[in-house]
Amino acid sequence: MAFFSGNKQADDQDETAKNIFLFELVQKNILVTGSNGQLGSEIRRISANHENNFRFFFTDVAELDITDVQAVDSFMKENNIDYIINCAAYTAVDKAEDDVELCYKINRDAAANLGKAATNNNAKVIHVSTDYVYDGTANKPYIESDTVNPQSVYGKSKQEGEAVLLDACPHTVVIRTAWLYSIFGNNFVKTMIKLGKERDTLNVVADQTGTPTNAADLAQAIVHILDFSEANGFKPGIYHYSDEGVTTWYDFTLAIHKDAGITTCKVNPITTDQYPTKATRPKYSVLDKTKIKSTFNLSIPKWEESLNNCIKELLSI
Repeated sequence: MAFFSGNKQADDQDETAKNIFLFELVQKNILVTGSNGQLGSEIRRISANHENNFRFFFTDVAELDITDVQAVDSFMKENNIDYIINCAAYTAVDKAEDDVELCYKINRDAAANLGKAATNNNAKVIHVSTDYVYDGTANKPYIESDTVNPQSVYGKSKQEGEAVLLDACPHTVVIRTAWLYSIFGNNFVKTMIKLGKERDTLNVVADQTGTPTNAADLAQAIVHILDFSEANGFKPGIYHYSDEGVTTWYDFTLAIHKDAGITTCKVNPITTDQYPTKATRPKYSVLDKTKIKSTFNLSIPKWEESLNNCIKELLSI
């Protein structure tokens, strides 16, 4: 391609064409699945800050059916996708106990489809998984090499999804996270604010321990991993990410009500046995984040700070 002719107007046009050409060479194309969910919505919010390096394609089921492997492969070919960020998941934990087929179709089979399409198109994958792959019987934070032993249909489907994806596409980063919330969608924080305003008392489980994660923080971490990978090379494997710190659902609720200014609702601590659910939850699912912090030079905020930021934004809407 010739970029200079001696004619100023033509040279200006060629210089513009050159800049576009070089920009397209540098810019990477990112497919984000499940983009209408909490995490996908947070990635969409920050995507404009990274448009010099990345071009994001935000899809949900209406734009791309990830349970159709041919549709995924065609989309990737047509748009020259370099990375997939898979935020799509079946997350109705109790409903999954009865809706087994659909849960596995989305959490396992679709993950395999994405892996196959990524390999076929020389792309890489960042896939979001869950603390539910563990049985919750530990007494210290889980590291990535600890034995998985999911106790629910949801947990089993996510664990099998990790396995088939890593088998189909070794160039995959799996991020296990926990207790996700945000300003988007339905989640524990928004529910506790709503109920706290409507009721005089609430009973909340106090013997399940973990760490809340603001989806905005996880979104920032994922895009950070993209930036890091472009500069330092892709580092596939399984990683843990949640905000820093440890709490229970009961103490989490107290913090939510405090930050939201709710003072008229009394929160009572109860045991898991007093609040039976169809699906078994991990009693302990604190995740050790040493690996993701050291590998990607990543800093993680404390859950209390991130909760406060989220609630301030919720109250301002």
